[in-house]
Amino acid sequence: MADTLLDDVGDLLREAADQVVLPLFRKLDDGDVTEKAPGEVVTVADRRAEELLSAGLRRIRPGSRVVGEEGVADDPALLRHLRDDGDVWLVDPVDGTANFAAGKRPFALMVALLTGGRPTAGWILDPLAETLAMGRADEGTLLNGRPVDSTTAVPATGDLRGAAMTTFLPPETRDRVRAGGRRLGELLPGQHCAGREYLDILTGEQQFVLFWRTLPWDHAPGALLVRAAGGVARRFDGVDYHPADDGRGLLVASSEQVWAEVHEALLGS
Repeated sequence: MADTLLDDVGDLLREAADQVVLPLFRKLDDGDVTEKAPGEVVTVADRRAEELLSAGLRRIRPGSRVVGEEGVADDPALLRHLRDDGDVWLVDPVDGTANFAAGKRPFALMVALLTGGRPTAGWILDPLAETLAMGRADEGTLLNGRPVDSTTAVPATGDLRGAAMTTFLPPETRDRVRAGGRRLGELLPGQHCAGREYLDILTGEQQFVLFWRTLPWDHAPGALLVRAAGGVARRFDGVDYHPADDGRGLLVASSEQVWAEVHEALLGS
């Protein structure tokens, strides 16, 4: 029997978007948006979508565990399961919640599957753009059903385009990144939606993205998909990213060559 995992989870993401997230877009009441931490909002769409996705993912893989962004907000101890032996789902029900709450795009729904502590599959859906990326580690990435190779047509260093989330960077690193950006084609401020940043690498809209904060549900799906398409996702010191690692700083690029060139430009001495 054919393995339908990729399509099953993709269909589940579309269901959550169609039934929960999109009906609430630009229709939230004041009581539908609350602050779960200083400066960090959550909406009823986040909570309802996580409930729908969690139930559906457990049906797809009976006996699996779900570690969702909103679940962790209530019980941070759930993060200990990211290196469990079995199947563990990482869920970001609405990535880009601040955009969503403000009635702006982009936002995305994201899922990653870890098996035995190893990321094995990932999904990102931008429902407004009708863009779905999904793939398996070492088996490739599909973008709306078509295989993606992010290593093709690498621009020259002076033409590279990408984003850097500089807000939370240490001041010295922030200054170095901003200065180094002048060596590249374009350094963008970011879209407040990690999922869209990863999709833009897969579509070729940009070749890299730099983050400081690396919460696992924000990065596990996209890091896997970019790697499966031929790219890299590494800490600033060159160590491969893993969602269970409690670290800061992440540079994601469409290829080894791009990672090295951007790292030298933005983070080199």
